Amino acid sequence: MTRKYWYGPIRSRRLGRSLGVDVIPHKTCSLDCVYCECGATNSLTLERKEYFPTNEIIDSLDDILKQISDLDYITFAGSGEPTLHTGLGKIIGFLKEKYPQFKVAVLTNATLLNDPDVIEDLAKADLIVPSLDAVSGEAFEKINRPAKNISPETIISGIKNLKNSFHGEIWLEIFIIPGINDHETELDLFKDAISKLGIKKVQLNTLDRPGAVSWLKPVSKEYKKEIASKLGDVEIVNRE
Repeated sequence: MTRKYWYGPIRSRRLGRSLGVDVIPHKTCSLDCVYCECGATNSLTLERKEYFPTNEIIDSLDDILKQISDLDYITFAGSGEPTLHTGLGKIIGFLKEKYPQFKVAVLTNATLLNDPDVIEDLAKADLIVPSLDAVSGEAFEKINRPAKNISPETIISGIKNLKNSFHGEIWLEIFIIPGINDHETELDLFKDAISKLGIKKVQLNTLDRPGAVSWLKPVSKEYKKEIASKLGDVEIVNRE
C-alpha cells in the first residue's frame, strides 16, 4: 500500500474517540482560511475528482478498522476539503455497510453543498459539520480567502440545501477571529443566519493551534464566553 489515509484514533474535542480520514492531497481546498492549522492552501480549487484511488482508500481503512473495537466516530477531515473527492460517497457507503457500529462524520467548509452529487455522497453519513465563518462579504474574504465564485451566500445556501436534504445530524461551526467577525454588526448577521437556517446545535470555535498567518493569536475563555452570550444558544468548543 503506497500510503495510509487515516490518522489516530485521537481524542477529539467534539467527537470523542475518533479515527480521522484524509482523502485529499495536503492543502487542496476551496478556501484558504487564515486559521487553518495545516497552513496555507497551495491548491485553491473547486474541482471535484478522484484525487486518490477510492479503492485504495477503502482498503487502507478496512485494514485499520479490523483492528479497532472502541471508536465513537470515523471522521472525514484532514488537510483538505473532503467533499472535493468524487469517491466520498462510495467510501462512506463501504464504512456503513461493513462497520455499521461506527458513526461517520464529515467536517466540511460547506462550499460544495449546492452540488447534488455532493449531497448524495453525504447521504449515508451520520453527522455533517459545516462551517460558517462570516456572513458579510468583507469578513468572509479576509478570513476564508475563497476560490472564485464562492461567497457567504454560497455557504449559507449550501447549508440550507444540506438541511433540506440530509436526514442525519447537522452541527454548525462558527470560527471567531477577533477584529474581523466579532463586532456587533457581524454577530447580528450570524444570529440572523442561525435563526433562518434552523440548525439546533451551533458550536463556537477559536484558535488553539498556530494558524496559517502569524498575526492570529489564541483568545481567553472569558472572551469566548462573551461572544457566546452575544450569539445566544451556542456551545463553546474548548481544548480538553
